[in-house]
Amino acid sequence: MPVVGAGRTRATTTATNSRRTSSVSSYPVPVRPDLIRSYSTSYRIHPSAMAAAAEGARGRETQLGDLPADCLAQAIALTSPRDASRCAAVSPTFRAAADSDHVWQRFIPSDDAQLLLAALPAKGGGGGGGGGRNKKDAYLGLCDAASAAAVGGDGGCRVWLDRATGAKCYALSARRLSLPWDDGEFSWRFTPHPLSRFGEVAELVECTCLDIYGRLPAAALTPAAPYAAYLVYDTAAGGRHRGLSFPDQETAVSLGGRPAARHAVCLRPDDAEARKFGGTSGPRRGGGGQQVLVRQPRRREDGWWEMEMGRLRTAGGREEEQEEVVASFEALGWYPKSGLVLHGIEFRPLH
Repeated sequence: MPVVGAGRTRATTTATNSRRTSSVSSYPVPVRPDLIRSYSTSYRIHPSAMAAAAEGARGRETQLGDLPADCLAQAIALTSPRDASRCAAVSPTFRAAADSDHVWQRFIPSDDAQLLLAALPAKGGGGGGGGGRNKKDAYLGLCDAASAAAVGGDGGCRVWLDRATGAKCYALSARRLSLPWDDGEFSWRFTPHPLSRFGEVAELVECTCLDIYGRLPAAALTPAAPYAAYLVYDTAAGGRHRGLSFPDQETAVSLGGRPAARHAVCLRPDDAEARKFGGTSGPRRGGGGQQVLVRQPRRREDGWWEMEMGRLRTAGGREEEQEEVVASFEALGWYPKSGLVLHGIEFRPLH
């Protein structure tokens, strides 16, 4: 059976849709070409290409190496000589900044710069003063202990720089030390020595009371740097030494006369000789019966023996300007001693 009104319904619907279409198209619709471009382009770019573009954008950001060399040099100058040398290995830009005179001038102590540089030979020979050298070469020259600058008129004190930190190192000759003279001038004799940077050493002829003191103004040391004092010595050739193997020897380093820890040492460990005096050069017993570790010397590359005497750290305050650092060695037993060849006492920073 035909549906009554079906044709009229289709006709009505068609007319309604045509009116809607005409009404929509009659309103102005703004066109956004940028959105259309972005929408269409996003579907055409491969993800790997988009990642490469993002990486390129990041690569165009300012990096540390893009900074001017002067800025890098200013930052590197606030570090240490060791760090500056490491920075020079990063890149050519860093190398140019790390090797600049601005950086290495800061590592040369300003208070002693004139004295230190005057001791340097000119580049390529000629007079002193380090002429013709850049600041890095001058600094490295000041780190050579063998050519350390002399302080004072007698040349009994030498100063050089620690290569890693730039802190000042000092060496006091035997003539700058307080030595026992209980038997008059015949206790010690000063003789030339080929390995001495001072040209001579003090050789112990014989004594019964052996104590050695070295003094240095605290203001001379680099502030806030940890230091150790070292007794530098040898013994007479051919085994002509006596009384240096018994571990009743002590060292100490004090600042401003304040009490300091004392350390048991043995300058010439030799059990065979120590037994002659009723002991051994190994560990000894303390006052409470506990075992005390006896420090042993170390043979240096330059042929000398050295014994660490103690450690200290200066604060660099005004109260320390008038104070002294005193390094002492003492043999407690009263028995004959001879054959000690004394080069001096050194103060060097710890790493």
